[in-house]
Amino acid sequence: MLNRVILIGRLTKDPELRYTPAGVAVAQFTLAIDRPFKGQDGEREVDFIPVVVWRQLAETCANYLRKGRLTAIEGRIQVRNYENNEGKRVYVTEVVADNVRFLESSRDSSSHSGGYSEETSHGGGNSNNNRSSRNSSSRNNRDPFHDDGKPIDISDDDLPF
Repeated sequence: MLNRVILIGRLTKDPELRYTPAGVAVAQFTLAIDRPFKGQDGEREVDFIPVVVWRQLAETCANYLRKGRLTAIEGRIQVRNYENNEGKRVYVTEVVADNVRFLESSRDSSSHSGGYSEETSHGGGNSNNNRSSRNSSSRNNRDPFHDDGKPIDISDDDLPF
């Protein structure tokens, strides 16, 4: 069985950060995602997908994500239910994200992208390891075509043929 989803969209409002009674951080936000076709009126239709993130990732999202920012999330679909004040059963379908990518910088929408997941945010290493892995990750995200148009010096020994 497989329950995995990847979504890219824009936040409809700033994430809402809360804490459970046990002190665990949880943030909620909604992604607006354009459908790949236009409706009968010629307008693009949009889906609004509720997203939930937990622990350190929730705090990171609350600190850095803002309304309108382009964001990618990876997670699983969850359906939960509860009884409302009128005694009716309410079903909620949402995505529980374990990986969030910030596809736009808060200063400039094209300057860089970054991402955090539960594993990198609070996984088994110390903060120096996490910081160095993020630094090396951002070095690897540089534009591979920044020297486009300049000759490339490759020796014949490096060629596979």
